[in-house]
Amino acid sequence: MTIIATARTTSTAPPAAFFARWADVATWPEWNTDIEWVRSSGPFAEGSTGTLKPKGGPKVEFVIERLTDSEFVDVSKLFGARLTFAHEVGVTAGRTVVTVRVSIDGPLRSLWKKILGADLARSVQPDLDALVSVVEGMKA
Repeated sequence: MTIIATARTTSTAPPAAFFARWADVATWPEWNTDIEWVRSSGPFAEGSTGTLKPKGGPKVEFVIERLTDSEFVDVSKLFGARLTFAHEVGVTAGRTVVTVRVSIDGPLRSLWKKILGADLARSVQPDLDALVSVVEGMKA
């Protein structure tokens, strides 16, 4: 596995508020600037699948590989590789800590890292910051 990017931030919103936004996949483009649209083929649950359309790229199938009360992991299948977004939440000192880690594995991971890596590394922290703004704005 090759780590492409990691982002981390804190929020005054509770962890459940982040899971509520992640569960509403159609709204991901509101805070993720790399995505044109997202559609889910079922409920926000482990094993559910969906399709997303990156800006400037082809549609990509994804699966919710893991979903717990502290973690949401989705995996996009690329030709010869798997692109993984691991989202973790926890509470420290009364604040929610949110971490996103993007990794890639598979025989063609080096090629895909060259194609996608720089853009993903550049966008993960701003997208996480935008998610926090959206989630905290929901409390108002």
